[in-house]
Amino acid sequence: MFDALVPSSALQLIDFADVDAFRPIESMEDARSIPLDVPNFAAARAVVSLPACRIIVMRSFARILDTAYRMPGGMVILSMTDDLQVSSKGMDLDARFFVALRGNDECHFVEPRTNHYAMIIFSPGLKDRGWFDHADDLRAYVANRPALLHARQLVLDILRTASVQPFLFETTEAAAHLQEGLLLALDDLFRIGAGPDRSTSVQGGRSTRLVQRIDDYVAAFPTAPIYTADLAGEFGVSVRTLSGAVSKVRGMSLHQYIRLKRLWATRARLLKGGGATVATCARAQGFHHMGEFAAAYRATFHEAPSDTLARGRQSGLSTG
Repeated sequence: MFDALVPSSALQLIDFADVDAFRPIESMEDARSIPLDVPNFAAARAVVSLPACRIIVMRSFARILDTAYRMPGGMVILSMTDDLQVSSKGMDLDARFFVALRGNDECHFVEPRTNHYAMIIFSPGLKDRGWFDHADDLRAYVANRPALLHARQLVLDILRTASVQPFLFETTEAAAHLQEGLLLALDDLFRIGAGPDRSTSVQGGRSTRLVQRIDDYVAAFPTAPIYTADLAGEFGVSVRTLSGAVSKVRGMSLHQYIRLKRLWATRARLLKGGGATVATCARAQGFHHMGEFAAAYRATFHEAPSDTLARGRQSGLSTG
């Protein structure tokens, strides 16, 4: 999908070699990822702007993703391949679905593998086409396959045109013509796919709030040992409810999730370099058995924590 494209004045094309290169993009878009497969990280994105919308085609990576969407004009997300795998607040979404949102929503996703999808973000000035019946609510729709394939193809055609004929995007008339074709395709997609029996909210209510409380607790007590029964008692729920919430929203056990968050927090501190040691960074995130920590760290990041610290110190020297 990306191999046939070259950047141009109309097409922004970026390959990200590692998660640290990808972080600045997330910080600008109010998104936070926890990668699940660091050694096989490979992300890319292509961006094209049209008069009343922006198209972002993404090759993502295995991750837990929290993002705050602010879409006053609305947004549609389409799968670009047939092997999409993602869950949102416990709802499994595959290539049969497309999702839509107008307004604001706090969204939580788990992507167990690399995915390819397109985000089409609309300007608030775009005339209402009757797509978004529910404000502030990310909704999933079962797509009519011919309509979905047509919309996918138009997105690809727009990317290729931006790559090889960027001068067409310099005139409003040509860019508006490309945009109109895409809008008509989305009209078809919504008209066929958005019947009342084919639309589902992906809100996760109580489970999402419990996971947020866990995140807040881990941030507030980074060095404390956390036991499932104690945490359930703290929140006034059963162990089963607490464990089920994490499994539903994050796709893993509570123990795995907390350890993963603490490993990433330790890595972030190691990358700052300075006078820190591996032991002090690990203990600051609740790891007190260095052998167990080192094994978990290497299994997650495929390098020793001392190697990460060395890179952090070297980076600090080079920028100092």
